[in-house]
Amino acid sequence: MTDKISERLLRVDTCAVSDAMDALGMWGTVNEINPISVRRRIAGRVQTVKLGPASKIVPKSHLCSAAIDAASPGDIIVVENHSQEDAAGWGGILSTAAAAKGLSGTIVDGPARDVDESIDVDYPVFARTAICSTARGRIVEYAWNVPLIIGRVHVEPGDLVIADSSGVVFVPKYHEEEVVSRAEDISAKEAAMSKAVNAGKLVSQVMGRDYEKMLLSND
Repeated sequence: MTDKISERLLRVDTCAVSDAMDALGMWGTVNEINPISVRRRIAGRVQTVKLGPASKIVPKSHLCSAAIDAASPGDIIVVENHSQEDAAGWGGILSTAAAAKGLSGTIVDGPARDVDESIDVDYPVFARTAICSTARGRIVEYAWNVPLIIGRVHVEPGDLVIADSSGVVFVPKYHEEEVVSRAEDISAKEAAMSKAVNAGKLVSQVMGRDYEKMLLSND
C-alpha cells in the first residue's frame, strides 16, 4: 500500500473513524456488513461497481472484473448489489484475481459467495451475508467507477474506506485529512484511557468525564 493516508487509516479502527466523523458533523458509517472470509481490518481507496437485475442484454465482461483490472494495489472493491438477495455480487475467482493483484479487500452491500475460496487465498471479503447462489441469470454489472449508495452513505470512486469486525466507514476524499487526523487523536486518547484503567484508575471516572471531554476536545 503506497497511499500514505490509507496507511494512517489502517492504524486506527472503524469506531475511532465513526467517532471522528460524528464530531465533524459527517456520516459515513454502514452497519451490518461483516467479514465473511478473512477477519482482518482493511483500509484503502474505493473502486466502485454497481450491479442490477439481469436483462436480455448480455454484458461483455464478468461483473467486477473491469474494476479489478483497473484497481491499484491496496485498493478496495466496493459493490452495490441491492437488486436480489439470492444473487452473489462477488465470488471466488474474483477473490483470487484481486488477491493476486494485491488489493486490500472487497465490500459488498449485498450477498457474496465462495467464502472458502476467499479464505484459501487470504482475501478479506465483507458482505451482508454469504450464499451459494450464482449471479448468473440474476444480476449483471450496470457500471463501474460510478457513485454508489452503500447503506445510507453516498460513496464516490476514490473515497477512503475502512472495515473491520465492528463495521464499515466511508471517508469522503475531500475531507480525508481532517477525518483521519481526528480519528488518530481519538485513538491516542483512548489508548491513554486504557492505560489509566490498567494502572488502577476507576473506569467510572475514565468513562465519565474523561470520555466525553475526549470526543469534544480538539487538543
